Formats: sequence, structure tokens, C-alpha cells
Amino acid sequence: MRARSAAARLVGMDTPKDDAPADLGGRRLDEAVLAALFSKSPIGLFVFDPELRLVRFNSAAEGMRGVPSEDILGKSVSEVAPGFDTEALERMARQVLESGEPLREVEHRGFTPADSRSERTVSVSAFRLEDPQGRVLGVAAAVVDVTDRSRARARLDLLHEAEGRIGSTLDVVRTAQELADTAVPRLADTIAVAVLDCVIRGEAPPAGPIGEALPLRRAGYRSVARREAQGITPVGEVTTFAFPSPFTQSLADLQPRLVADLGQEDSWLAQDEARAERIRAAGAHSLIVVPLQARGVVLGLAELYRWKRPDPFDDDDLSLAQEIADRAALYIDNARRYTREHTVASVLQRSLLPLRLPVHAAVETAHTYIPGLAGSASGAGGTGGAGGDWYDVIPLSGARVALVVGDVVGHGLQAAATMGRLRAAIHALSALDLAPDELLGRLDDLVIRLAQEQPHPSDEHPLGENPAGATCAYAVYDPISRRCTLALAGHPAPLLVPPDGEAEVLDIAPGPPLGLGGLPFEVTELVLTEGTLLALYTNGLLAAHRHDPEVALAQLGRVLAHPSRSLPLTCDAAVYALIPERPEDDAVLLLARTRVLDMGQVASWTLPPDPAIVSIARTLATRQLADWGLDDLAFTTELIVSELVTNAIRYSSGQVQLRLIHDRTLICEVADGSSTAPHLRHARVSDEGGRGLFLVAQVTQGWGTRYSREGKTVWAEQDLP
Repeated sequence: MRARSAAARLVGMDTPKDDAPADLGGRRLDEAVLAALFSKSPIGLFVFDPELRLVRFNSAAEGMRGVPSEDILGKSVSEVAPGFDTEALERMARQVLESGEPLREVEHRGFTPADSRSERTVSVSAFRLEDPQGRVLGVAAAVVDVTDRSRARARLDLLHEAEGRIGSTLDVVRTAQELADTAVPRLADTIAVAVLDCVIRGEAPPAGPIGEALPLRRAGYRSVARREAQGITPVGEVTTFAFPSPFTQSLADLQPRLVADLGQEDSWLAQDEARAERIRAAGAHSLIVVPLQARGVVLGLAELYRWKRPDPFDDDDLSLAQEIADRAALYIDNARRYTREHTVASVLQRSLLPLRLPVHAAVETAHTYIPGLAGSASGAGGTGGAGGDWYDVIPLSGARVALVVGDVVGHGLQAAATMGRLRAAIHALSALDLAPDELLGRLDDLVIRLAQEQPHPSDEHPLGENPAGATCAYAVYDPISRRCTLALAGHPAPLLVPPDGEAEVLDIAPGPPLGLGGLPFEVTELVLTEGTLLALYTNGLLAAHRHDPEVALAQLGRVLAHPSRSLPLTCDAAVYALIPERPEDDAVLLLARTRVLDMGQVASWTLPPDPAIVSIARTLATRQLADWGLDDLAFTTELIVSELVTNAIRYSSGQVQLRLIHDRTLICEVADGSSTAPHLRHARVSDEGGRGLFLVAQVTQGWGTRYSREGKTVWAEQDLP
């Protein structure tokens, strides 16, 4: 009776009877509006008394519940809407009742009594009811079903999140996991992402349909509960799919599949009892299978399950899952291509670097090379991880040796190819016995020409980044004079460690990087004590340190200051101290400990510019060979000395220097004050001369000319018996 009385008051049935006749039209209009609200309005209306008991509702409200509702009059909010958050609804109604301030369009999610599996979203607006005297009569709630609008907004939000979340790195497994993290829990309760094994390795996937025998490796997984962690297949394991099933069908025709009720559509599960057991153990009731495809080929498969949310997947969920999967597949394919390029670039770079450094009498050497990740972990725009760092130990004439360390700007195939070009060019230029500054000047011209051959930076380049330049350190050490000449092209200065001293950074002008052009390079000349350690490195060695480069450089100096430790162990110690984890950039360290040739291995004579001295020169050389036990080389050495000394006297003025060096080979050098170099030519039958250098070239391992401030030196090198 109480509820019925309250309802009568709220609908105006106990209005006083002494209203004026003039107000009759207004009362009729009010009654018509009130009747329409409860019988024809599309907006659900619930009316509660001051104790929040339901006293009236309209036909739209009854339709929202989906079941007959005559027995809910006088019920509380929790009894009227049992599938929603009743505590939140009661707090909302109580707030409006006490404050009198209406609340508008507050969304609530839940399930109606008619359908406990499909979640609905309603927008609730509440306002307080009062009589003309201001007495509180209750609360009215206008309810609108906004499920479609809410789902559309949620889909757009999820797509926006996927756009910003998926593809942050160029890593196949990481991208697959980002897909899984995006889909759960907003779309699915559990997702498993499987990718073809060849895709993870960077290889191109096979064209055409994927057979059930082709293995896929689990690359991404996420679930809303830990108990699901082993529910499907753990990440990293290989999985196959039985035929026929939604999985094999999707891989064959590249179309997604929706299995709304696994309980009713489980005939295919009989083909795969192990998977069926896992699905039943997980409690999954709904499934979406989406192929990962990009550029016309299939890369893998995504399985989405619902087991916690009671509502099954629908067609809108299928479209959403496919759109997210297509986006992820494109990034996975980009990551696959990057992995392939990274692998090719790394193989190319490794093949272009020296397999082993030559053993040389002038120095004892050791090196370490650490390839970087460059672009893999965080560089979403990176192209190919291999860098352009290189190192070399090049034997030169006169028992000298060249030490080289360089770094090409950029990464990828183009950087590796440029590095190979520069390394080959340095070998060719070093054979000309150029001074370090002159060699770097010619190398600078080469880098400029290579840059001009490359496409414009705005053009798409299939090989990766266009290197804009390079840095290089070039040093030449002479074990006879103990002189070391160095020049830098934008490269870090080497460290020098005396046999009994502390490491110091050489005070050398850095010079401009290669590729700028027009700027000179400076040469620094040092006289090194035997046993001095020279360390050349690239900036990647210091950049990987936890601290700033200055601290890293000091740490490197402390590591090098251990004369009793072998050079290979010193290289390892430097890596342990400076590179705690895989660096972003390549890192190179080249160590060289100097040696000095014993004076008994070198014989030199100063000869006057007289043609008659040639026979004396031959005699001096023959005697020295006898002292060294090299009588077998006497004949060829006499021929070489005769030709070189004769040419020096004939084409130059001043004294001639003859020097023999007994090292791993026998070196004969003749120096004069002329800058005119001899040329090898093939004499005709009628020519009286021109055969001397040709004969020298035939009986020696090699010959050449190097220049200095005082003139030139012509040398010839013979293998020892």
C-alpha cells in the first residue's frame, strides 16, 4: 500500500480537486506527457521513493531488463539491477537524494537478467523529485542503452592505442608481444601469437598457403590471470595445428575465423586432443583466429580466447581483431626485413674485416671487435645493425708497419660496403708509402666521391642509411728509428702507455672527419721506447660505458697500465670494464706494443755519387750477407744493388744511402736526394737498356718507392731461403 500510495503521488493522482477550471488544459497536458513518458518514451525511466525502493518504471525500462517485471515494485536498486554495480548505483541515487543536484550521463556496465553473457553499457541520469511545498518525494533515473556507442568508442580507443604501442622496435618477438599486450584485457582474456620460424630468423616466408606441417614458434602471449600462463603454449616453443581446424583454414585462405561457442562448435577439436584439453582446462568458451599477413604473404597466427568475460566474441570483435593484427603484421614484416638486413650486413661486415692480424717484427698486436645492436632495441627507424668500424695492421716497406682504426658514419649494408671500400683504399694507398696526412687527404677525396654517388637523402635507399662520412686514425711505426707518425681524421686520439708509466692521451690535432674536403690533416711524430703500448679505438668503446666518455677514457687508461698482462687479456679486460652490456654502436680496440730491431739486423753505407762505387756496393752487400748466413741470396742481391745504386747515381746528385735489413725478409734500400721515381718498362729487342728494374721485379717478392723530405728511397724485398 505504501509503494502504491507513493506511486500515486508521483504520477499526480492525489492532486487537490479544487484546481481552477482555467488550469484544466495544463493539467491534461501534464497528464499526457506523464502518460507518454511511461508508455511511449524510448528512454528507460525508473522512479524510487525516498528509501530508494522502486515505485514505478516505464515500458522502455522493462524492455531493457528483458524479463517480466511486475514483481520488482518495492524492490531496492540491487534487486532491480542485479547484474550491475549496485553499490555504485545506490551511491549515485543517495547523492542525488541528499544534495538535490542532478547527475547526468553516468555510464555503468553490467548484465541484464535476460542475457547474463552479453555485457551492456547504460547511461544513467538521476534527479530528485519534490512536491510544490519542497518535500522530497524520491529520485527518478533516466536510463539509455549506449552499448553500441560505448563499444564503438572502445574500439577506436583500442585502435589508437595499438597504433602507438605496436611497432616500437624492429624486433619480431617484441612486436608480437606488443600485439598480445594490446589485445588483453580490452579485447580478449588470453592471446597467443605464433610466428613462422623463418620469419623470426629474418628469412622470407614461403609464398602460398601454409601447410599444417610447417612449424610456428610462439612469439607473444598474455592472459588476465597467471593460472593461464601455461594454458596454451609457452613463449618460445614450437607449435603445430591439426588439420582441419580454424587455424589451418586461416593459414590457408588468410581469412579470420570466429568460433562464438567452443562448446557447440568443437568437432574440429577431436583432431587435436592435446589442444582441446588445454582449451578445456583454461575454460575458454569463445575463440577468434586471425592470420598475420603482410604484403600478400602469411607471417603467423594470433589466437584470441575469452574465458573470464562471459560474453562471446561477435563480428565487431572479429573486425577489430583483424585490424589490429593487420597493423601488427606490417610491423612484424618490417622487423623481419630489418633482421634479414642486419644479418646480411653483419655477415658482409665480418667478411670485410681481417680474419687475423699479420704477425710483424715491428709490433706485437691484439684486437677486439664488439658488434653493436644499432637500431634493434629502441631504434624503430633503424636499418641494419652492422656498423662501419674497422681495424688493420698493414706491413710497409723498410720493416715498418701501419696501424689503422676507422668508423664509417651510419649502420647497415651501406655502411658495411663503404667500410670495405675505405679499407681497400687504405691498403692500396699504404702500398705507395704515403705519409699519414697525405694518405688521409686522398682518402678524404674518395669519401667525397662515394657520397656524390649515393642517392639524395630524401630518396628511399634499399641498402639503408647513406653514410655522410667517416673517421680514421692512421699511424706508421718504424722499428729501426723508433719513430711513430700519426694523423687523425675526426677520430679519438690514441692512448699511449710507456713501459713503466701511466697511460696518457696523445695530444694530437683531431683533424676534420673524412668527407668534408678542403681541410688539411696534421702529422704528429713521436719517438717511442721499446715496449710502449699504443691503443687505437673507436668511440663505441667509450659510449657503452655507464658514465661519461672522460670517465670511460680514464678507466681504459687504468686497464692498459698493466705491462705484465698479455695483450689479448688486456683487450678482454677493457671489454669487461667498459662494456657491461651489448653496446648500441660497434666497438673496436687495437693494441700494439712496439719492438725495436737489433742493430745487428741492419747494415747501412753512405756512398759517393761515382759510377765506380757500384762494384764496391756489391762487395759490401755480399760480405754482409755472408755475416748473416744468407749466401744463397748473394747473386740476386748483387743484381738488385747494382741496378738501384746505378739508377740513383745516374738520375740524382749527392750522396747515395745503401741499407740492408735482415728481418722476416731481406730488404735492400737505396736512398738519394731526387724525387724522380724509376718506372718499370718492357724493353724491346733493339733497346740497349731498360731491363734492370724488370729483372729486379722478377727476382724479388716486391719493390717500390717511398718519398721523404730529403728525397726518395727505392726498396726491394726478397724472401729468405
